[in-house]
Amino acid sequence: MAYQQDLETSCVIAGAGPAGLMLGFLLARAGVDITVVDKHPDFLRDFRGDTIHPSTLEVMHELGLSDEFLALPHTKAPKLSAEMGGRNVTIADFSRLPVRNRFIAFMPQWDFLNFLSQKASQYPNFRLIMQAKVLDLVQDERCVQGLRVKTPEGDMTIRSQLVVGADGRNSIVREKAGLEIEGFGRPSEVLWMKLSRQPGDPNEVMGHAGPRQGLVLIDRGDYWQCGYVVRKGTYKEIKKAGIEPFRQMVRDISPLPADRMEEIESFDDVSLLSVRIDRLKQWWKPGLLCIGDAAHAMSPIGGVGVNLAIQDAVAAANILARPLRERRLTDADLAAVEKRRSFPTRATQKLQLMMRSSRRKDEDDAQKRKGPPAFIRGIARWPVLAHLAGRLIGLGFRMEHVRPR
Repeated sequence: MAYQQDLETSCVIAGAGPAGLMLGFLLARAGVDITVVDKHPDFLRDFRGDTIHPSTLEVMHELGLSDEFLALPHTKAPKLSAEMGGRNVTIADFSRLPVRNRFIAFMPQWDFLNFLSQKASQYPNFRLIMQAKVLDLVQDERCVQGLRVKTPEGDMTIRSQLVVGADGRNSIVREKAGLEIEGFGRPSEVLWMKLSRQPGDPNEVMGHAGPRQGLVLIDRGDYWQCGYVVRKGTYKEIKKAGIEPFRQMVRDISPLPADRMEEIESFDDVSLLSVRIDRLKQWWKPGLLCIGDAAHAMSPIGGVGVNLAIQDAVAAANILARPLRERRLTDADLAAVEKRRSFPTRATQKLQLMMRSSRRKDEDDAQKRKGPPAFIRGIARWPVLAHLAGRLIGLGFRMEHVRPR
């Protein structure tokens, strides 16, 4: 649908990530006039959350899209493993989940977002405006009434009943709304890189515990996406020491052949992700709601961030579609979304904090932190816990279902 320099819509969503596009698609499907804006020109960015969990695959099934969606290139992980004491331990088993697709699908996020945007664009009441950077909120003393965005054609004012902040952990919408953030635990950093996948490499997605950090390998078919976890601020020290000491640090905990690390030619091949766990004390104010990472930033542990964001979007669409369509949206509707999603958010973050380290008292002395976290040791001792972990990672603490139109 064409758009003009100033626009009116029922709902404007900032951020065309998983939460924003899924919410936009579901609301457009329910007959709501929707505009989604995103500051980027396209979806092509490396090292975004690429895990599609069983809960999200079930949402795609309920939308009648799972067969078409799973025809896109992806790899499957029916379980997640970690190395402990020289042996592989299954830490999450999805084989008993009460859903149709009992695996995690690893798919480039740009493919997922392209798919969602194409499906949403089939509705004439859906607009997607790329290269539209949020400048400010349109608001008065009572409520938020829209967004001001900057586009290549000039500034644009988009007025709406509702503004949704789905623009990530560094949300401009959240900042402009003045919503208060609560942080938990200590921040960390993940250094992402690519290494080729060759015959004889491990067959499964692996996590490797080291004395100071962990290494995660995600099978992308023809290459490994590698995540190397370090304490906050450590990356500066690593860069200062040079690329060869960094290669050796990865070699020391990697199951891949030592010469594979030569593929990391410089720190230009390394992408830094700063990790923190936080959430808003209140997700909304009159005329505005935040969901996904804009409402609650997650650790990469378990890859649950994308899927929690999708669940937020489904819950928000279920609660808000009718009042938006009938132009009778109230603060109670926005509070209902937060109430619905607050428990799974808090429970997931609590679990992530528990999984980070088994010996918090030793965190200030990295040399004392040896061996895997307590949850891995517990699963190794009682394998039945792998099915429980599979349910918590695969489905979450509260799974949302798409309401019929």
